[in-house]
Amino acid sequence: MRKTGLFFGSFNPIHVGHLIVAEYLLEHSDLQEMWFVVSPANPLKKRSTLLDDRQRWYMVNLAIGDDLRFRVSDVEFALSKPSYTCHTLVHLQEKYPEREFALIMGADNLQTFHKWLNYEWILQNFALYVYPRPGYASENPFPEARVNFVDAPQIELSSTVIRENIRQNIPVRYMLPEKVYEYIDEMGFYKN
Repeated sequence: MRKTGLFFGSFNPIHVGHLIVAEYLLEHSDLQEMWFVVSPANPLKKRSTLLDDRQRWYMVNLAIGDDLRFRVSDVEFALSKPSYTCHTLVHLQEKYPEREFALIMGADNLQTFHKWLNYEWILQNFALYVYPRPGYASENPFPEARVNFVDAPQIELSSTVIRENIRQNIPVRYMLPEKVYEYIDEMGFYKN
């Protein structure tokens, strides 16, 4: 069984913080590979703020390049909307029985995990790998579950800040992987 971390996100856009956390988790845990699962419609986010699904998927591909430890997945694009992690996990388990999937999340998401659809089932069937987030304690509210805290670097960077900086014409070059920065600049994304 190949242990595969699932890093879900809107990646609107993917930034260096995402990549630093993903690489750190691979190097400092028992995970063997990392899949970036691009979410088309997070039930907790407004759809109107998202760049087109395929554009975000493409930018993740640009970001990971030929690094074989990473893979980008569009699995949720074909599933019913809105996207719920439990539905995606059932689908992935059926499609890839040779893999042991684990969820990657920040400590901020762990604190609201009890609001996720079928969260109890997820906790019973999957390990969680939790990285620190500024302002959130690394405490396990689910002592019966397989929750692994990985002391990854805390990066105070968000896609929201990047989008707002672009809108205000504030430089973001070093917040993004080079090819992603060039693509966003070329396409004029997030300007309005």
